[in-house]
Amino acid sequence: MKKGKKYIEAASKVEKAKNYSKEEAIKLVKETSICKFDASVEVAIRLNLDTKKADQQLRGALVLPNGTGKTKRVLVIAKGEQAKAALAAGADFVGDMDMIEKIEKENWFDFDTMIATPDMMPALGKIGRVLGPKGLMPNPKTGTVTMDVKKAVEEVKKGRVEYRTDSYGNVHALIGKVSFDENALKENLDAFVSLIIKSKPAAVKGDYIKNITICSTMGPGVKLDLSSFSK
Repeated sequence: MKKGKKYIEAASKVEKAKNYSKEEAIKLVKETSICKFDASVEVAIRLNLDTKKADQQLRGALVLPNGTGKTKRVLVIAKGEQAKAALAAGADFVGDMDMIEKIEKENWFDFDTMIATPDMMPALGKIGRVLGPKGLMPNPKTGTVTMDVKKAVEEVKKGRVEYRTDSYGNVHALIGKVSFDENALKENLDAFVSLIIKSKPAAVKGDYIKNITICSTMGPGVKLDLSSFSK
């Protein structure tokens, strides 16, 4: 793929072989953003995991201290009191079988996150084949299958990010926007990395984190010095 002039210019500011401190890296990511819009800032962590083994697959969620800068549309699948609580907490859409049918029949996906109460999971299982590939299937590990829908909706609205290892042992997450001040991005980055460090599977031998890179949407990646994170 041919890289544009702006990208080449931005990439020239980043030394490929250098591992930057958190502060330097965040500054660089803000400087090398080439989008006309307020780009997202993402972190990618390469882990020494054998994801063929179930106990070495990481999956979870975290509410970032400073949010993501992105407002997520939330659909809650629940009945009765839980449905009322979801509406009161600010869910964008609430329903039960009517919403499941809407997704199935109309291919409706005008939401970013789905939260469900445990009793609705058997009905949701029937449309798992359409929700799964889109990463929308609720899961207890990420707090999206819960009896406390109020808390779940509030957390998503505050800036909760979900993560899971891909088949190569990488985890990715959104940690904010280029417009965030450097300190807010640093706090979000620290919160995410420390959660991944705490989630280290017992079976992992040797170095757990291979590398950490941050970048803006369409911007060049900046490698971080691992010693700037407490192991």
